[in-house]
Amino acid sequence: MKWGFRWYGQGDSIPLENVGQIPGINGIVGTLLDKLPGDIWEVDEIQELKDSVEAGNLELLGIESVAIHDAIKAGTADRDHYIDNYIQTIKNLSKCGVHLICYSFKPIFGWAKTNLFYENEDGSFSLVYDQSVVDNMQPSEMYTLIHSQSKGFRLPGWEKERLDKFNRLVETYEGVTEEVLFENLSYFLQKIIPICEEMDVKMAIHPDDPPWEIFGFPRITKNLADLKRILSIVDSPYNGITLCTGSLGADPANDLVEIIHEVGERINFVHFRNVGFMGERKFKETAHLSTEGSLDMYALMQALVDVGFDGVIRPDHGRTIWGEVAMPGYGLYDRAMGITYMQGLHEAITKAKK
Repeated sequence: MKWGFRWYGQGDSIPLENVGQIPGINGIVGTLLDKLPGDIWEVDEIQELKDSVEAGNLELLGIESVAIHDAIKAGTADRDHYIDNYIQTIKNLSKCGVHLICYSFKPIFGWAKTNLFYENEDGSFSLVYDQSVVDNMQPSEMYTLIHSQSKGFRLPGWEKERLDKFNRLVETYEGVTEEVLFENLSYFLQKIIPICEEMDVKMAIHPDDPPWEIFGFPRITKNLADLKRILSIVDSPYNGITLCTGSLGADPANDLVEIIHEVGERINFVHFRNVGFMGERKFKETAHLSTEGSLDMYALMQALVDVGFDGVIRPDHGRTIWGEVAMPGYGLYDRAMGITYMQGLHEAITKAKK
């Protein structure tokens, strides 16, 4: 496995040199925060990011996310223009030696939480999702809620530029059912995967977060059946998934060990994190250890070893601890402890197998 850490570039609150001090770290999964869905990522911009990472003696392991324009997801008349832009970005990333893209295909809301600073009993803070809160608000109010808790950080997927055209976005998705959304994903993948194969860039679709429908917008990456259907669109290792244990694991009906064994050959990227169930469709993002949440993280790492996963894996959302000021879920301290825990699990499991 390649041990990665998500980093948001020069605007990140975490200095890259601090990331480099994490034992066993291989590199960064990076992004260009100023890019909006549909923009072309230019070679010089990608290379600048790569150079900054390599200057810290780390590798740029992949990108998350090259966001999909709503025209592609909704299947509007101008989707081919934005698919062409996406293809150019794939080519530009390949030219810079970047071979992994994490992306999502969710209408309007890429991810959603209702509390970005839920205070735990020990004084740490977690991200929480509570469906009962969502059920009593309008979709546009989610933007207000998220921005009120952002602490001034630019949160991917919740850019003000998208909020400003929210009503137009809602109109764009009128009549888009799960089946239509799946057909639009199929159209997109059939266009780009041949290019990905040529350029050696693996795609890794991220599951829904949370893994159920919200505000009546369709969701198509919720469970094993959804993932297998997506993988069948184009039977290629370049059409793969991001196994996000926290996203899929938020639904107790999802058997994550089964999912890993069923689609292990097509897992191109792993987000490894734990969640704690707090009630019906209510959960918080906990410290990574099995004892801290509701998921058996040992069993998940064992399943990844069993299927021979050797790609990029990183700790996902951590708590805010020790007074750190950082983007919600993306502080240094809890994620650094998380990756060390992950490495410990991996070492114990692999040595036990020998």
